[in-house]
Amino acid sequence: MRSEATTVEGYLAELPDDRRTAIEAVRQVILDNLPDGYEEAMHWGMISYQVPLADYPDTYNGQPLMFAALASQKNHMAVYLTGIYISDEARDEFERAYRATGKRFDAGKSCVRFRKLDDLPLDLIGETISSVPVDRLVARAEEAGSIRKSRRAQ
Repeated sequence: MRSEATTVEGYLAELPDDRRTAIEAVRQVILDNLPDGYEEAMHWGMISYQVPLADYPDTYNGQPLMFAALASQKNHMAVYLTGIYISDEARDEFERAYRATGKRFDAGKSCVRFRKLDDLPLDLIGETISSVPVDRLVARAEEAGSIRKSRRAQ
């Protein structure tokens, strides 16, 4: 369910009340814990937290380097945590911490799905967001890019 909204406010306005309340709560946790250097924007049809191209233009696709995102999909809501999912160690640590909360861990390739706000451990989301400053994300992205390049050369 990709949104055509061009602003965060427009995106939130098009959501049903229950989804808007949940997305706004998660958004506030993200904003409260977002390290300096990231910007909030509408990108890829969802609320995105990204490194501006002016700060890091050398991305593989010419788009801002996405750190996290927040979306309302057809059957669920999702927090995309690409900032940790490009590191096996960070992803495994997050999954262990998530499971320790006792909440159901419903994850995709780079997202955590939830149907209602109570399904999501907001404290862990905040800790995870605050744990990846821009320079660490850029280093992880560059490392992942060099690994991809070396695999293609083989």
